Amino acid sequence: MPVERLLPTEDARDLLELTREIADKVLEPDAAAFEKEERYPAEAFRALGAAGLLSLPYPEEFGGGGQPYEVYLQVLEELAARWAAVAVAVSVHGLSCHPLFAYGTPEQRERWLPEMLSGNVIGAYSLSEAHAGSDAAALRCKATPVEGGYRVEGTKAWITNGGRADYYTLFARTGEGSRGVSCFLVPADAEGLSFGKPEEKMGLRAVPTTTAAYDGVFLPEERRIGDEGRGLPIAFSALDSGRLGIAAVATGLAQRALDDAVAYAKEREAFGRKIIDHQGLGFVLADMAAAVDSARATYLDAARRRDAGLPYSRQAGVAKLVATDAAMKVTTDAVQVFGGYGYTQDFPVERYMREAKITQIFEGTNQIQRLVIARNLAQG
Repeated sequence: MPVERLLPTEDARDLLELTREIADKVLEPDAAAFEKEERYPAEAFRALGAAGLLSLPYPEEFGGGGQPYEVYLQVLEELAARWAAVAVAVSVHGLSCHPLFAYGTPEQRERWLPEMLSGNVIGAYSLSEAHAGSDAAALRCKATPVEGGYRVEGTKAWITNGGRADYYTLFARTGEGSRGVSCFLVPADAEGLSFGKPEEKMGLRAVPTTTAAYDGVFLPEERRIGDEGRGLPIAFSALDSGRLGIAAVATGLAQRALDDAVAYAKEREAFGRKIIDHQGLGFVLADMAAAVDSARATYLDAARRRDAGLPYSRQAGVAKLVATDAAMKVTTDAVQVFGGYGYTQDFPVERYMREAKITQIFEGTNQIQRLVIARNLAQG
């Protein structure tokens, strides 16, 4: 049963209906097979791009959808309820556009942003390194100033859509310490840029996660986004928005697990009754529903603050923490509701559980979210 949503406009309601139609027709039929076979969903991204779903939170003047974050995140949730890997890639694409939109010069935005928001290309975000996941200030990939630009040497890790994206928002070291990182926009065909073998992951297998090697890649100075040395504030600003995207994805995944568990509990009988009518199982489902509703409420609160121009960093951390912990608990409980069948690949709940785990790790682990929230409280 579709979630009844409180949306701000009639246009937003129409957009959600369009999203559901595309998700049901394009994503749902292929998700299980593509995940099992680790097959890249190029056609799915083309369909989403053609419908304008890859550019929703950005202004129409640059080719975006002009939608508030409150609406955009609910679109992500609907996509995730059918295919989490695709929804994550859509969220990462939105994340990769943020530095250029928020920190680029007018000339840079006019030159590159319309194409990035056209729906014809998809981007990736390249911050983490193998030794510097949560500790972004420990980056070693280096961009050395040379005549006319920078020469990049080093490796990056954990890149969603690595080797498949059309461009990469890169963070590389241009100086010392936390003020020695800069942001760059790298075209996928840059000479000297190569990608490693996709990681063998628990879930989200249809969309590759790879390393990237920069072997003397030259980037013209115009490819630097923002001032030199301001890369980490740019990265963290983008991550606040990205964390809301992951919160929405996690909520959609949890909602789907709940829906499947309820449907199964209404059909399966034990001791002469539908298992949903047994109080012990009914209470499990009630707790699952409460967790999903709470997760949705936290990300919508943060999104509305963002839309209103209010500080929302702490609320984004809370939303990411609450929603992803909920997704892990709800998907695990869904497997329990299915009993032995839940542990087999005959039903998709085991895939939901595997997919939920990564949401607690990327865009800042949930331990990092607790640190962000605590620091925000200390600063008062």
